Amino acid sequence: MLAQAYDLKDKPGWSLAASRKKVQNDVYAFQKIHPILYRPFDVRYIFYHEAVVERPRSEVMRHMLAGENLGLITARSNKSTVMDHFFVTNKIMETKCGESTTQSALFPLYLYPSTPSPEMFDQEQKPNLAEWVLPKLSTAFGFTPDPEEVLAYIYAVFYSPTYRQKYTQELRVDFPRIPFTADGNLFRQMAALGQQLIDLHLLHAFPTQTGGKAGGIKYQGEGNDLIEKVRYDLFSARVYINAGKYFEGITQELWEYQIGGYQVLEKYLKDRKGRRLDNPVRYIHIVSAIAQTMVIQTKVDQSYPDVESNVMAV
Repeated sequence: MLAQAYDLKDKPGWSLAASRKKVQNDVYAFQKIHPILYRPFDVRYIFYHEAVVERPRSEVMRHMLAGENLGLITARSNKSTVMDHFFVTNKIMETKCGESTTQSALFPLYLYPSTPSPEMFDQEQKPNLAEWVLPKLSTAFGFTPDPEEVLAYIYAVFYSPTYRQKYTQELRVDFPRIPFTADGNLFRQMAALGQQLIDLHLLHAFPTQTGGKAGGIKYQGEGNDLIEKVRYDLFSARVYINAGKYFEGITQELWEYQIGGYQVLEKYLKDRKGRRLDNPVRYIHIVSAIAQTMVIQTKVDQSYPDVESNVMAV
């Protein structure tokens, strides 16, 4: 039945019968259903079991499952013309979550001890930062930032349009490099903006609908909520999901905003074609997060030249 429903075929190194047996013999199988970030803002569920997931990358993903954590999503290469392959998660992720032309990489903020092989890792949770980072920042700033502040600073840098444009060639072929400012006040200013972005992208913060680029977003119309044909109407600033239901108040700038090469608002709906839109409020929150992201990017870019003018030697 499974083979027919999902067109599963045995191949070298994997068979349905053997995988079924492994799952049946695993008394903890039901504990391996986890949320997974499939695409930016798009959370699904996965049966994260080595018997059914090819290349689960458990050596990385286990750190996202062991306890509270954050993970920076980026990529080693980008074949598109826009360097927008940066996102954040508190869940495991799908391989093309943050970069559509190649694949993504996930960098957990904290590393957790390995239960099956404790000798492989230190037994205490530790920051996944180069050993020199916190001591060097502490010496330069006169205070020691915590790992979350470092991540927030990095995230702000990655959302600077100037940074993305200046290092386009480098970002196309390698992992991003981080220019650390030697100015502690500027570090904290950038980290504060980066933390706002992180909260928005985790949908932990919901901007108000009273103004700005996302002001007045509403889910309107008549009929059912089945996503049939997604289209954007520029003149009415509406995103239709079928002939009768639509979101209004969405500007062209919001509609076209991309993360990881994905046009986020279009991708979210089109990936649900043929299904009922069961949570339109979440979509409004995503629109609001993108709108506020653009506002913060402007603020980041106002400060970023000062970062470049006083980069810490490493």
